[in-house]
Amino acid sequence: MAGAAASLGTDPLTLADMLRVANSPGFDRWHEQVRRTGGCAHPIRLQGQTVTRDAKTGDVLYSYTESEPGAMLRVACGIRRASRCPSCAWTYAGDTYHLIRAGITGDINKGVSPVVRDHPRVFATLTAPSFGPVHNRPDSGRCRCGSSHADADPILGTALAPDRYDYAGAVLFNNFAGDLWRRFTIYLRREIAAWAGLTQSALKEVCRVSFGKVAEFQKRGAVHFHAVVRLDGPDGPDTTPPDWATTALLDDAIKAAAGRVSVPVPASGDFPARTLRWGSQVDVQPIGALGHEELTEQAVASYVAKYATKAAETTGTADHRIGELAELDKLPLPAHTRRLIEACWDLDSAYPERLLARWAHMLGFRGHFSTKSRRYSTTLGALRQVRADYRARQERRERGLFEDLDDSEGSTLVLAHWTYAGQGHTPGESWLAESIAKGIRLNRETAREAMADLDDWQVCA
Repeated sequence: MAGAAASLGTDPLTLADMLRVANSPGFDRWHEQVRRTGGCAHPIRLQGQTVTRDAKTGDVLYSYTESEPGAMLRVACGIRRASRCPSCAWTYAGDTYHLIRAGITGDINKGVSPVVRDHPRVFATLTAPSFGPVHNRPDSGRCRCGSSHADADPILGTALAPDRYDYAGAVLFNNFAGDLWRRFTIYLRREIAAWAGLTQSALKEVCRVSFGKVAEFQKRGAVHFHAVVRLDGPDGPDTTPPDWATTALLDDAIKAAAGRVSVPVPASGDFPARTLRWGSQVDVQPIGALGHEELTEQAVASYVAKYATKAAETTGTADHRIGELAELDKLPLPAHTRRLIEACWDLDSAYPERLLARWAHMLGFRGHFSTKSRRYSTTLGALRQVRADYRARQERRERGLFEDLDDSEGSTLVLAHWTYAGQGHTPGESWLAESIAKGIRLNRETAREAMADLDDWQVCA
């Protein structure tokens, strides 16, 4: 068995458990359950039953009980972070892609008019200020330390002089980044109104600012934001913005607003008062509708979706909450990252309302990684509901529930009672679930490549 385990790249205990699962009587159904979750790494296990009745007669059409493997039903965990569950993160990234793209190109099926493609829209990046020099790869190719670092060099982003690096300022910036963004959206509307020669109240009558954003951690451990910012008419994407609302005006307004925004942090304990601001590097690029600009619509949506499933992994931090500082000795943390985590704990008693110790594993950041304004486009909830409704209809047809019934909403009544029974896989189940997830990803990539080849063929034809 040891030789077989080595050939599979796993340990004997995992192999033994995998064989147990594969040879169990309910393996086919277990495989189907896991496949339906997309190969979820940490599925939620439920116990209970579902009874489907004819809404008119009350007759039982289908009864689902605890006949599943282990008397449990497995459903996807829904975790967005790729480091925790690649399968569910892939689904989340796909939903984010469609949400962002619908706000750039429009999508009738998602309730966004295609006219938004003609609205002023840019891709803006707001960065953190400097907290001290770090190892980097400048255009000259040589870092300030005198070396030319490779792209994968783990020293990139770490402090050149740790004793002089402002670790407290770095984690406070991360912690207040959400407040900085909120104030930025307020100042942005003020700047646009000023450029147009209007009051803020008058601006609401003719123009609306919409956005979708995502947070990204730099290697130095500082968070920054990427955002699609769009100007609409007063009632959102279906209405035309005024003639004065241009991409150039939006560019100027974003840079001016970012320069004005600040968040004061009062002195507390041994820590002095400070004022937090965005970094001086504010990048604003127009989004190209037909590829005339370098930044295409698809590239922007893909970029935002990519970072929607990440957290602070680029810094080597832990992917779970840290209960006490003693845990750091058990974690393989880079020295720079450890100093940032320790700074969170040092600041926690001085600013208890900021919950810095609770969010130390995120280097102080406690905001949402992906957010949007109300009228930017559809919602993640709406996208999930469409998928759930499709699967429900598919399941009902597979069960034959529409035979001799009107195939319409309200023709059946579903009574369900489920209780939480745990989460996750055994070691052998994890190995098999990962294999299932890889197969699903391979099939999707193959289908995507086939569609791309078909599109290229149609263009050439």
